[in-house]
Amino acid sequence: RPHRTELYEDPPSGCWPIVYSPDYNITFMGLEKLHPFDAGKWGKVINFLKEEKLIADDLIVQAREATDEDLLVVHTRRYLNKLKWSFVVATITEIPPVAFLPNFVVQRKVLKPLRTQTGGTIMAGKLAVDRGWAINVGGGFHHCSSDKGGGFCAYADITLAIKFLFERVPGVSKATIIDLDAHQGNGHERDFMDDPRVYIMDAYNRYIYPGDGFAKRAIKRRVELEWGTEDTEYLQKVHTHVEGALNEFKPDILVYNAGTDILDGDPLGGLAISPQGIVKRDELVFRAARRRRIPVLMVTSGGYQKRTARIIADSILNLHGLGLLGSSPAQSAPGAAQCSLECMLRDSAKDLSNLSLQ
Repeated sequence: RPHRTELYEDPPSGCWPIVYSPDYNITFMGLEKLHPFDAGKWGKVINFLKEEKLIADDLIVQAREATDEDLLVVHTRRYLNKLKWSFVVATITEIPPVAFLPNFVVQRKVLKPLRTQTGGTIMAGKLAVDRGWAINVGGGFHHCSSDKGGGFCAYADITLAIKFLFERVPGVSKATIIDLDAHQGNGHERDFMDDPRVYIMDAYNRYIYPGDGFAKRAIKRRVELEWGTEDTEYLQKVHTHVEGALNEFKPDILVYNAGTDILDGDPLGGLAISPQGIVKRDELVFRAARRRRIPVLMVTSGGYQKRTARIIADSILNLHGLGLLGSSPAQSAPGAAQCSLECMLRDSAKDLSNLSLQ
């Protein structure tokens, strides 16, 4: 029998299904600056959305930290125990000095933010099913599997969100993961390797971390990109394969890993997508899901430049402006977040004609 979890308590109906907590942000003696990751990007996204009057603090869903019991739905006890060693966390987060800190400090300053983001993804899974869509402003730790972390990913939040839905939400028995971070999502791929309920599409730079050949066997639609891929080619491929993936397998939930490390100039991604290209990409995914009435859960994943937060906020504002998110918190009540007729009529032919970005 599933354990009781606070992560599935219903938030007030007036809230947007946008999940966040100030606890997401990692700030500690400048250590976070030793990784190219902008460890405060999540709070910046929220601030931009507040400035644009899209949200207010009392209109977003407050993420809660995933407990050990929650994490054990996927993770092994052995793996969680390993995180009690600071040098293990230093290796996973790629911040070497973390190895020399007392573990209680590491737990509080590094792992608690990641556990809170993980709780946020699990919460957003149920919200997406209830409301038609949800965005966790953090999460997307796609290099972590049940027994191994890496690449700044200490908890397998994507796997957890899907397993929670399968175990606890009637009517959710099939999931599609569309992973458009610049890196291969080897964590969820390993976790769902032989699970016919989960369909994985992954588009990534073929030459960079993690190059996990074993995990690639779990990918149903593999889109391997070359160094420096630009907007037109990228958006064409994303459009073709997202449509193909959703035509091939009709899921009850779509988990969209919306990494922004595809941005031109990202030190780790090696691709050359413009800010407008990222906004368009997210729009393509949401249109494809909303047209088919598939609930979509978006997580923000990788993105290592200072301008990343602005782009994520612009993308959410664009989705809202196009009517792909429902028009106000009051309208986001269960069932009301269906795609508007206008959005249903904009079919994929229209999407294709828009692909050539000026």
